[in-house]
Parts: sequence; structure tokens; C-alpha cells
Amino acid sequence: MSDDYPTNLPSHQDIEKDISDYLSKKYGDRVKIIGIHAQPELEIDSTISTDQPVGKKSPYLDFNIKPEELCAYLNEYVVRQDEAKAILSTKICTHFNRIRNSIKNPLQAKRTVGQIKNNVLLIGPTGVGKTFLIKLIAKRLGVPFIKGDATKFSETGYVGGDVEDLVRDLVREAGDDIDSAQYGIIYIDEIDKIAAARNLIGADVSRSGVQRALLKPMEETEIDLKVPHDPISQIEAIEHYRATGKRQRKMINTKDILFIMSGAFNELDDIIKKRVQKQAIGFEGEIVSKKETGRYLKHVKAEDLISYGFESEFIGRLPVIACLDELTVHDLYKILLNPNSSVVVGKKLDFLAYGIRIQFSDEALMEIAGKAAEEQTGARGLVSIMEKTLLPFEKKLPSTDIKFLSITSELVKNPQSELDRMLSDTDYLSYHEDQYHRLHQEENNRIREMLLKKKGAFLEKHGVLPTPERLSIMARQCQDEILDIRDVCEVFIEYVKQIKECEKNLSAKCGIHVTFSEEAIDRIISRQPLTQEMIKSLCESLGTTFEYGLGLLEQKKGIDHVVIPGAGIDNPEQYISDLVRDYFKT
Repeated sequence: MSDDYPTNLPSHQDIEKDISDYLSKKYGDRVKIIGIHAQPELEIDSTISTDQPVGKKSPYLDFNIKPEELCAYLNEYVVRQDEAKAILSTKICTHFNRIRNSIKNPLQAKRTVGQIKNNVLLIGPTGVGKTFLIKLIAKRLGVPFIKGDATKFSETGYVGGDVEDLVRDLVREAGDDIDSAQYGIIYIDEIDKIAAARNLIGADVSRSGVQRALLKPMEETEIDLKVPHDPISQIEAIEHYRATGKRQRKMINTKDILFIMSGAFNELDDIIKKRVQKQAIGFEGEIVSKKETGRYLKHVKAEDLISYGFESEFIGRLPVIACLDELTVHDLYKILLNPNSSVVVGKKLDFLAYGIRIQFSDEALMEIAGKAAEEQTGARGLVSIMEKTLLPFEKKLPSTDIKFLSITSELVKNPQSELDRMLSDTDYLSYHEDQYHRLHQEENNRIREMLLKKKGAFLEKHGVLPTPERLSIMARQCQDEILDIRDVCEVFIEYVKQIKECEKNLSAKCGIHVTFSEEAIDRIISRQPLTQEMIKSLCESLGTTFEYGLGLLEQKKGIDHVVIPGAGIDNPEQYISDLVRDYFKT
């Protein structure tokens, strides 16, 4: 090296100091330089997410959902896939119940070291409900949830999304609540797209590289929430250092984050088929019919996934495998027939945005299911056919006075001609409106039946007797406001709780024990508009009306309890007057 060059180059801190001294001499203290790469070497303020804040109770201490309860919830929304629903419900509930036990018993948590999480791999063709299942589970459990696409990530250090960004996104989804995010769910779709390509020479960054990058987060690692190359994170770190003189590290541990992967695995069936047929020689082998396309997936083993292009370490971190069945025409029809169908509900909301109400006949739903099956894209085909069929009506009807539309099989077959006929023939338009009201009542009956069959025990458990009148009111609210059946049940539970609270207030006010009969409760919740405020206002009005009469009854010996019947809600003045008169006659 030439003597003209210094052997000891200055550090960036030395350069910054020299520049800062120069600027200070020229401009005084008005100008300062702060290097974004400066790393303070004083105290480190480490914030590790796994420590529970003092006095803060984890919500997972109260987690008590059972597998059968979660499976019943999924049955309300998802058609078929019984085996997958059973596997997911069992293993996911076990995962979170183990978290609850380990939080309550720290000594027990030490025994979990080295144990494998119940990370899940979902295998099934497109449009069978893989993503929908996981979203439903996350909603029911109330845990933070984030969905990622495997094809958008690459191994750390290469161009493309960092797999650790999924964990950071989970924290953001949890409202930056690290304590909540560390018990969340990360769902990665199209995982089959990162299987290593066969006969590839050299590094496979977008495939096996992503697998390797996922290994530690799927098991247990601590991830820094501040990204080194993120300017906002750098600015926040500098501001924190200027205020405290300490470096701040915000970390999250992935030990309890559940990873769920899914993919179509189009060629996996052939790999399994070759293995099964090779083993199925003689009578001892397991024979699978060649006609049962897709049924080989049920026999998937780790060796098949490794042959597909996954590393053994990656598959080892996915101990739970669930296969979903391809949907038939009948399955697609049942999806549409379900009152909770997101496809049908979505179109109802589209038209309701213009004040138009629509109803589907069963024949129309079957016709849509048949056309969707031809597209071979599963439930996604339902949305496609629905949009193609109803687009002319959605475009034209908002400009007319038409407020009711019945979707018939004829309309599905020939949408444009049906629209033209409706616009030109008033008698035919009246026929469609009459048809709408008939279909509306049929749907009401179907919702009432579903409420009684699937939610009757749930309602009774929470003190709501599913009377015919009450079921009819609940079904009507589901239809009028296009609400989810479970949501309506929870709302009505709150209504009845409000009425019970009003009973206590009325009893305290009148000095006598007062309860409303089931008939009276039905009369209260049949009032419109049905809101918590209306119930409270009505009960306060009843209290004012009943106060004097019940006070007189309280003075009469032997009377300590009054049950208000339905008539007491319909005509409270007449009811209390007759009640007092009858009691004092005796």
C-alpha cells in the first residue's frame, strides 16, 4: 500500500463529529448533524414481548372453547369437509387450551420445551373453502389473524418480501399489541408454489429458500419488530435514544403463534398414486380405485410431500395435515341454500344498496350451482356465475321504481330477456313481486327451522326460550337487516338480559317482585324499532304506569310476586287497573 494513503480510516462517527464541528463553527448551535447509522453503545432498553406486563391479565387465561363447540360453529357456515373441520377444530382448540394451561402454570410450561406446535397443512383443490375455514376459526376464537401468499416472499436478504414481515404484519393487525399478537394465527396460502423445482441446479431463492426462512418462525424464534432498512423504524429509534439515552428493542417470540399453510398441490395426487399402487401388490396392500380422482390425497405421507419438493425439516414443522374434498354440484347448491351463504348475502347487500330486495328460488340456486360446477373452480365459480347473471339487473333496476326482484331459474337461464320482459310487461312485473314475497316467506321458515335446530340449545343456555313468536321475530330481523344468524342470536340474548335487568329495577321501584312472562317478553321484543334503548324506555314507562297499583298490592298480605302477562304490555293501564280491582275484591 502506498504511503500516500492512511492505514487507519476514520469511522463514520469520526466523520460525523468533524462535520458537526465545522457546521457549529460556521452556523453556531443552530445546525446539528445526526447520522441515521449511529448506533448508541450505552444501555440497551430491551422490550421482549413474552413478558406479561405487571397487572395485565392475558385473555387466554379464560380460553375454554371445546373442539366440538368449534366444529359445530364451522358446520353453520361450511358445507362438507367434515374430516378437515374435525381435525382443525381439535388441534387448534388443543393448541390454545395448552397455552392457557401454560400461562396458569409456569412450571408446566417448562415441560413444553422441544415439543412441536400443532402447525397445520391444508391440502385441497381451489375453491373448496380453505381460506374461509381459517378466517372463521380466527373470528370465533377472537385471535389476531393475518393471511400471506407464499409466492410473494423470498429468503431473507434477497429481493422480495421477508417471511418475518408476516409476523410484523400480525403485530400491526393486533393494533401493535405484542401480547395479543404472540398468540395469533399466520395463514400462508399457495404454499405448494414454493416446492423446490426438480432438476434445478443452483440456489432456489423463491422456493426452498423460503422454506428455510420459515423454519425458525414456525418453531420458535424472536423477531425484531424494527426493520433495519425501514426509515420510520430508524427515526423512532433515534427519537427514543435522544429521549432516554437507551437503545430500544421490540421483540416478539413466535413460540405460540400458530402457522397454517395451504395449497392445491395439483401434482401431489400422482405422486401418492404411484406410491400406493406400488405398495398395493397382493392382498395386503391398500387398494384405491383408479376412478376416484383426488381421493389419493387422503393417503398423503411426509415422504410424498418431500418428493413433491419440500425439505424434510419444513414438513416436520407441519405435523397436522388435513385434506379437503372437491365440491360437487350438490355441495355448491347447499352452499347457496345456507342462510349464512356469503355468496347470496353479498348479492342481497349489493341490491339493498339501491333499496332493492331480492330473493332466490331453490330452482334458481340449483341452476347457478350447475353452471358454477362447469367452471371447475369450486365455490369461486358461484361468485362468477352470480355476477354474470345479475349484472344487467344491478345496472338497470336502480334507475327504475322496482323494489322487489325474485331470481327464478328462467332468469338465470336468460337474464337479459327476463329483464326486458319485466320492464315492458307490468303484469309480469307484478308476478315477480308476488313471487318475491312467497320466496321471502319460504326463507323465513327455513331460518326459523335452522334457529330452532342449531341454535335452540344455545339460546336456552343463555336464558332465551326459543318460542315460535320469538323465532319468527329473529328470522325476520335476519332477513330485513341481512344479518348473520349467530349475530342475531347474540343480539336477542342481550335484549332478554336487558328485560331481566328492567324486572329488577321495576321490582325495586314498586317494592314487589315483578317478572315478565315469556308472552310478555315476546310482546316487548316485537315492538319496532327493536333496540336496547327502546326496551329500556318501554320498561321505564311500564314502571311509571304500574308503580301506584303494585304499591297497593304490596300492602296486601300474601302478595309478594306478580307475573306480567302479554296483556300487561299491550294495554298496561287497563291491566294494572283490573289486577288491583280483582285482588281487592277477594
